[in-house]
Amino acid sequence: MQEYHNVKLNNNCYITQQIFSSNTNTIIPIDIVLIGAGIMSATLGMFIKILKPNWTINIYERLKKPAQESSNVWNNAGTGHAAFCELNYTTQKKDGSIDINKAIKINESFEISRQFWAFLVKEKILNNPASFINNVPHMSLVWGNNNIDFLRKRFQALQNSILFYGMTYSENNQEINKWIPLVMDGRNPHQKLAATRMEIGTDVNFGEIAKQLLDALQKDNNVNTHYNHIVTKIKRNNNKWIIYVTDNNNNNAQQKKIHTRHAFIGAGGASLPLLQTSGIKEIHGYAGFPVGGQFLTTHKQNVTLKHLAKVYGQAPIYGPPMSVPHLDTRIINGQQILSFGPFATFNSKFLKNGSWTDLFSSLNRHNLLPILQVGCNNLQLIQYLIKQLIMSKQDRFNALQEFYPQAKLEDWKLIQAGQRVQIIKKNINKTKKSLLQFGTELINSSDNTLFALLGASPGASIAVSIALELIHKIFKQHINTAPWDNKLLEIIPSYKQKLDNNIILTNKIRRNTCSILKLKNIEIQQIKYLMIKQ
Repeated sequence: MQEYHNVKLNNNCYITQQIFSSNTNTIIPIDIVLIGAGIMSATLGMFIKILKPNWTINIYERLKKPAQESSNVWNNAGTGHAAFCELNYTTQKKDGSIDINKAIKINESFEISRQFWAFLVKEKILNNPASFINNVPHMSLVWGNNNIDFLRKRFQALQNSILFYGMTYSENNQEINKWIPLVMDGRNPHQKLAATRMEIGTDVNFGEIAKQLLDALQKDNNVNTHYNHIVTKIKRNNNKWIIYVTDNNNNNAQQKKIHTRHAFIGAGGASLPLLQTSGIKEIHGYAGFPVGGQFLTTHKQNVTLKHLAKVYGQAPIYGPPMSVPHLDTRIINGQQILSFGPFATFNSKFLKNGSWTDLFSSLNRHNLLPILQVGCNNLQLIQYLIKQLIMSKQDRFNALQEFYPQAKLEDWKLIQAGQRVQIIKKNINKTKKSLLQFGTELINSSDNTLFALLGASPGASIAVSIALELIHKIFKQHINTAPWDNKLLEIIPSYKQKLDNNIILTNKIRRNTCSILKLKNIEIQQIKYLMIKQ
């Protein structure tokens, strides 16, 4: 197989050309390969282009267009995950208290994403903020004495963080009706409910962000984006990586070998099997459990215009976090729609457009035991998934009516959303069983030249924090130097600082990002905050 690069000409056409060193007659590796043209690769690519403009970047995407898998607007709920409404980000301890540490961490990370997007708007790299981010209040809604007690404690605990200043709580049905009349219309007036509401929540089109970033990157002569290219394996070659790629743009699929110094696998569910081909020991013990989702959606304006909120409920017992039911306002291409779900689906594909053999081909001697242990230890989860899979059309509609009592079946259409691969990994404590992990995790080789992102939510919302972590690993020699610190502070004004417990900084940051992104802001009043906290 011949080794070559596609070289961009001034007219954005490409020629195929081998690139040799004038001294050694060997191929010069490009600086980094990004696998997958979604929000993760687009974000990391933009960071690198700003900080290291001379770096060569190749992006490979298996589909014909960018952001068609997890980043696609129809394949996720579009929630800007800030922990305002997601109850699974706050857990109840054995003593009954509520742990809000994860909520604070996720909120801080989402604030970093908003700062980055604001910087890119200011630099005219991202255009028209309303095309990718809009204010939609975030709410939690529960019923049943235990759930109400939990939500009340959660709200009280969150008052200890300035990041959740402005959140309101109510057990008054009339007040809740003012917030979400569609949810309350036709409901039993004696039903006990509790709700929290955060006015500054957002709906985000991550696919649009990815597309705009990739369009901007494509204009750079050092960046080459290749669609309809499938990366089949990754192998070490001394101090470089060889990326094996199949070009499917013509009838005779061409095989390529690309030499690169660094590689990032941001390919959603495909990240695990690709990382396994690399042979790095850090992936030993990792497996993946694919779970899909479906949503009921409606475009009927007599319905959609009566509801402006993302209303999250409590997850079913033994259900995964992605099973949390929510009635969501989505703003897509300027149109307000409504979605409800998710309803879990299962197949062996790791991507929506993947292969039925994905799950089975990912099994090996290193991860077979962990996946079997997780299966034995999570029988209730398996039972939950089975119940979801056998749900009838009427069953799904009944679930919708718990949130929207006056719903009409003919107004709603069932759509297939994205595929997620939950992380299964061997527990580092050998005395304990393997873990089924819900969340996002970054895996890297020991020399910090190969990286992959595994897992699911809140991935897209914290893409910028993940990119920053990668930047710190890739460019260790530049981190903590004055030029880089100054540039990163320009991009992320809160860089190396925490917003929580810093009222002056939080107000300054939110004021700036909300002004640029045209979002609502709630100014934190110190005296009022201290009174609420007490």
